[in-house]
Amino acid sequence: MRMLKLLAAGVLALAALPADAADLARIEAATPQIDRIFESFQKESHAPGLVYGIVADGKLVHVKAFGVQDLKEKRPVGPDSLFRIASMSKAFTALAILKLRDQGKLSLDAPAETYVPEMKGWRYPTSDSPRIKVRDLLNHVSGFVTDDPWGDRQQVLSEAEFTAMLKRGVPFTRAPQTAFEYSNFGYATLGRIVTNVSGMPYDQYIRREIQAPLGMASTGYEVRDWPLERRAVGYRWENEAWAEEPTMRHGTFGAMGGVQTSANDYSRWIAFLLSAWPPRDDKDAGPVARASVREMALGSNVPRLRQRFGSSPVTQAAAYGMGLIAAQDPELGNTLSHGGGYPGYGSHMLLLTDHGLGIFVFSNRTYNGGSGAAWDAAVALLKAGALPATVPPVSPSLATAYRAAGAMFRAGSIAPARTLLAMNFLLDRSPENWARELTRVKGEVGECETGSAVTPTGALSGTFRWTCDKGVLEGQLLLAPTSPATIQAFRYTVVPTR
Repeated sequence: MRMLKLLAAGVLALAALPADAADLARIEAATPQIDRIFESFQKESHAPGLVYGIVADGKLVHVKAFGVQDLKEKRPVGPDSLFRIASMSKAFTALAILKLRDQGKLSLDAPAETYVPEMKGWRYPTSDSPRIKVRDLLNHVSGFVTDDPWGDRQQVLSEAEFTAMLKRGVPFTRAPQTAFEYSNFGYATLGRIVTNVSGMPYDQYIRREIQAPLGMASTGYEVRDWPLERRAVGYRWENEAWAEEPTMRHGTFGAMGGVQTSANDYSRWIAFLLSAWPPRDDKDAGPVARASVREMALGSNVPRLRQRFGSSPVTQAAAYGMGLIAAQDPELGNTLSHGGGYPGYGSHMLLLTDHGLGIFVFSNRTYNGGSGAAWDAAVALLKAGALPATVPPVSPSLATAYRAAGAMFRAGSIAPARTLLAMNFLLDRSPENWARELTRVKGEVGECETGSAVTPTGALSGTFRWTCDKGVLEGQLLLAPTSPATIQAFRYTVVPTR
């Protein structure tokens, strides 16, 4: 594995790892294949340059660059080359809003016009339209029309020009809170909320309160603050040739897509986000509470089915959270992701929160995000065995109840578990009927090996599979929300052997 020497003093190891975290040795073994995935993408998509990274164990464990960051001087891309990451910037804006909420300075459920007075005179599409809430802006359910690619060219809009736009009002494509529709304008409005509530310019707040505490010294919004020698110049590919895109200065739409960063810096951000999982008792080490980071994954209650990006599509259930897209993948588990497309740049990030692993990619070609390559890399890690199945620990309550359920089955009576039964248990089926039922099942399958491990589905629930003389018993144990926890349901199904 190619490990950067500066990592020893670099990325903060913020994460307390899931019980079944990514396997670093198997990640290393898979990186040659993953390098080929990204190299092929860079060449086939006509990206002048590209860099990607894998973050695990709270560190940037692999980084690889291809091509050049500018076509004139042919400077090679490296882990410190600076790329604009476009809409992946939205996660910084969302977290800033949550930080201000945590400090008691705003409410997510307050009308946005509370913090942006210019919105008070807006004409809504219907008489029963709700006023736009701060939460609606985060979740893209404000009723604004999708504004890619228009929004990408508003990067340079000044504060005065944005104020005038807000005062005029904007047309709606639908009533707020009726459907998801992606809005760069909505995130620019969130940037104005950050400015108004914090009392400082948006970009200064993000750098001081989030990026600087994470050690992201090369990350910011005004690209000319860094020398050209470090910057990846943005290009578009048209007419079978590259053309340089204009470098846009920072403006009010920077809140939706203006961040410039490097692979080394961005890996710190990925490590910080991943450190929010799993919930635990140790002290928060980041600039924003772990619980608030996890809140970014809460969807907008507008779920939809989508196909996984890349060459091995499966159907996912997805919803937009706050600057991140949450999706349940049948193979990869809980995922958070976001793409970025911008004049001259494309990017993608993917978090596998069950495994404490993240993948990101930057390129310097317009709208060349690399989502397919990023997800193919995740699948390659899965196939390499680097992402073991995640199983939560067995809680003491579940372990006690499971032993009691096994004793109850062996005895053919509820007697061994009597003191651990919830009040509904014997109302739903009497002790006599339980005895008859257990006798019937034992007559069908014979004696069972009840000592096999229970598989937790939470602290108060689990599934089991018992091998029996004449079949298999598969079932579920569900505890009640009592103190101490008691058994509310003991369910099973006979699976005959052939």
